[in-house]
Amino acid sequence: MTTALVVIDAQRAFAEWEAGGRRRNNPGALDRIADLLAAFRAAGLPIFHFRHENPSPGSSFHPDASGFAVEAAAREREGEPVIAKRVNSAFIGTDLEARLRAADVRTTVICGATTNHCVETTTRMAGNLGFDAVLAHDACWTFDLEGPDGTVHPAEAVHAMSLANLSGEFARIASTEAVILGVSPR
Repeated sequence: MTTALVVIDAQRAFAEWEAGGRRRNNPGALDRIADLLAAFRAAGLPIFHFRHENPSPGSSFHPDASGFAVEAAAREREGEPVIAKRVNSAFIGTDLEARLRAADVRTTVICGATTNHCVETTTRMAGNLGFDAVLAHDACWTFDLEGPDGTVHPAEAVHAMSLANLSGEFARIASTEAVILGVSPR
């Protein structure tokens, strides 16, 4: 049994949103993703990179848009699979589950963007599929979110609620430091 790192949507679109005035939490998240990548690479553990792909013209995540590109800190290396997804979960419409099972993965460490969308959805499904899901809380981020009543919820609160939703039932919530301490070579 092994542990794999799943990096969700660490794409330029989010930096573009932030530059356009959207407020996010966890400004050090990309540095923590880079730390996780370094630790998993050093340990020779599997890494799976995801890109959100939206075929709609004008989408920040359209393959021809500048936002589709991955952030430099989260860039894959040769031999690390990059998988495109079109919905929130990295398990829907992809072969992620088959790849994890083929690699004898029992534990998935999940990080990326955004906490309350693709990260939370993927983490829930990992837990539901029987994987020991671990969410690296300081290696993901989200944005302020307007609720149906017009109330704007700060990114920090949205992030915290996602962690609370997942904790215990779907996943273990851990810091990048704690994850790295638990990573051991194959």
